[in-house]
Amino acid sequence: MHLLHIDSSIQGELSVSRRLTARAAAVWRAAHPDGTVTYRDLGAEPLPHLDPIAAQARVTPPDQHTPAQREVWQLSERLIDEVKQADTVLLGLPLYNYGAPSSVKAWVDHLIMAGLSYDPTTQEGHLSNCNFIVLASRGGGYGEGTPRNGWDHAEPWLPHGLSLTGLQPRFITAELTLAPVVPAMAELIPLHEASLAAAEKEIDNLWVLASAQR
Repeated sequence: MHLLHIDSSIQGELSVSRRLTARAAAVWRAAHPDGTVTYRDLGAEPLPHLDPIAAQARVTPPDQHTPAQREVWQLSERLIDEVKQADTVLLGLPLYNYGAPSSVKAWVDHLIMAGLSYDPTTQEGHLSNCNFIVLASRGGGYGEGTPRNGWDHAEPWLPHGLSLTGLQPRFITAELTLAPVVPAMAELIPLHEASLAAAEKEIDNLWVLASAQR
């Protein structure tokens, strides 16, 4: 068994999404003690965004690539292979300015490769065989009935952005994460604590069956 663990927060030790992915990775290791892990930190080492060179690399036969085109093509291949080799992918997804971090958008863009991550003729995705778990964190509350209901554009976007690949995310979300540090949100701390506890409980039960069967 192999785990691909990806973080994207730029908040370091203050990050709730990193706290959640670390917890999930620990639970996964406990359930799969012989498993291996690949770790990628998009927050500390962001991927290059697609540019004209990358665009040309995608419409040029690989044997005709310039050195620059070959470099970006090989990076996309490597990122796709990381997913293909994983039985489980964990992605930490904080909400920045009501959307996904640009580093996550870059990761998704690199994964969309005709012939590598999906069949351009049948539109069949090639990355559907892994368990894709997204550990999301939101500073505020965006649920039904809140003033900013619908302002979270990260969670609805990700399944669409990855739809060609066959990856289907399962979201575990902790919200109101700014309540403990923003005085104006202090009255929301109990709601934050309940949301975080619910997310942690769901994480702890992710591989209970696998662990019990060992």
